[in-house]
Amino acid sequence: MTTADLTLVRRWRAADERQRLLQVIQPALIGLIDGTISTLAPIFATAYIAGSHAALLVGLAAALGAAISMGMSEGLSDDGQITGRGAALSRGMITGVATFVGGTAHALPFLINDLDTALTVAYIVVSIELVLIAWVRKRFLGVPLKTSLIQVTLGGVIVATVGVLVGHA
Repeated sequence: MTTADLTLVRRWRAADERQRLLQVIQPALIGLIDGTISTLAPIFATAYIAGSHAALLVGLAAALGAAISMGMSEGLSDDGQITGRGAALSRGMITGVATFVGGTAHALPFLINDLDTALTVAYIVVSIELVLIAWVRKRFLGVPLKTSLIQVTLGGVIVATVGVLVGHA
């Protein structure tokens, strides 16, 4: 481990639950939700219009673009001094990485050339992502699991439906 890694581990251990929530969990959750949901429409629309390879490339581009945008938005929205949300750079990095992970996970099934198989795997991956998001919300924010599953699934279904409709237009 590098000195920077050890410093981060020490800060994590020294922080109380509220600090961890505000400075790490919330920025990561924001990124994971945005990356997972915002990239659904372009990926699925592209899959139906142009096939697996194009959906993979659009998915990676959308995930990268969203990661940069969300990372900058989080970092520039608050310097952390007034709210206690921590350093802008670290929050921006956490949000950006989580956004990229959320957007990339369901793009990777489009490495499969057969579109029907790729779509089936992608839908399964999205389902797993949405359950993970709901669990994180339950664990760290105290949102009842049923409520969280309904909320995140509804958001995912709405955006995925937009992608399917546009892809069939």
